[in-house]
Formats: sequence, C-alpha cells, structure tokens
Amino acid sequence: MARPRKPLLDHDRIAAAVLELVDEDGEFTMPGLARRLGVQTPSLYHHVDGRAGVIELLRAKIDEQIDSELLNLRPWDRALDAYARSHRAAFAAHPRLIPLLATTTVHAPRVVAVYDTIAALLIEGGFAPEQVMPSYTALENFLLGSALDLAAPEIMWEVDPGVQAPHLSRALAAQATSETRSDQAFEFGLSALLNALRAMND
Repeated sequence: MARPRKPLLDHDRIAAAVLELVDEDGEFTMPGLARRLGVQTPSLYHHVDGRAGVIELLRAKIDEQIDSELLNLRPWDRALDAYARSHRAAFAAHPRLIPLLATTTVHAPRVVAVYDTIAALLIEGGFAPEQVMPSYTALENFLLGSALDLAAPEIMWEVDPGVQAPHLSRALAAQATSETRSDQAFEFGLSALLNALRAMND
C-alpha cells in the first residue's frame, strides 16, 4: 500500500485538535486527543514529548494569536499597553486554556522568544534586571484574570431584597455604564499597573 503523501499528524494538526478539546472540556487526555485525530495513541508520541509536549504546542498556538510586533513600539509603556490588549483578546477567546497553561512551566521556543523581547524592552526602558520578571508577571497575572472575567456574567454581584449591604449597593449603583463591567475593570486595572511601573521606573 502506498504511503500517504501528507502525514496524518503534524504539530499544527495536533495543536488545533487539542485546542478544540480544551475549549470544549477544559482538559484533554492523550487517548482522547488521539481519538479526535483518528489515530492510535502511540502515534502521538512520535510527534510530541507526551502531555507536556502537547501543552507546549498549545502555548505556541495561542501565542500565534497575540500580536508580538506590538512590542516594537516605543516607549516601553506604549508597547506594553498595546501588547496587553492583544494578549487579553487572545486568551479571552480560549478562557479554558488559562488554568492549563498557567500551571505549567514555559518551554515553547516561540514563547520564550517573546518573553526575551519583553525583558529587553523593559531593560532598555530603564528597569533593573531584577525588576523585569516581577513587573511582567504582575501584568500577565492581571491580563489572564481579565481574560477570564470576559467569560463571566455581566452582572457579578446582586444584593437580594432583605440583604444588608449598603456600601456595596452604593458602589454598584455608582459604577459607570458606558462600558461593560469587564472592560471598565480592565481599563482601570491596566492603567493602574502601568502607572505603578512608571513610578517604579522614575
């Protein structure tokens, strides 16, 4: 029997299939991924280094949806502001990926290269090397939380009749209505974080 001209498996097909599974279920198994791809489980191990390798394919897949060219903007805070918006949008489209990627060590070369660009951006902008990772980790933690918040209900707090919460009720009544709750919180939080970084860098 002639061999197929196009391999049944490659990194792109595996990444696309596992992203579908995680979007649906928030998790994946190697046998489940093999079934989705129509192959036997051992076939996957010819292309990836087990579950950890699949997760790194996922990490690279989501990174493709973030515009890293924005990191070429200057000054550094303009670059981070623009990149943060692209980052949030990419993860907001796949919120179930966040717990999976946030609890595993980053190895994907494509993603390591982006972190290196961010480190260079901040060091060029005057940050000391020891300030770089705490600064960006704090920003990324906020972005991932904000992406999850986009998948949350628009009304997150309700004070039922008979419940005494006068301060919360007053705050809820006073919040702006020109933006969605999540977008309003994102703009407030991103501005606060960037202002804090600017102050630290003065």
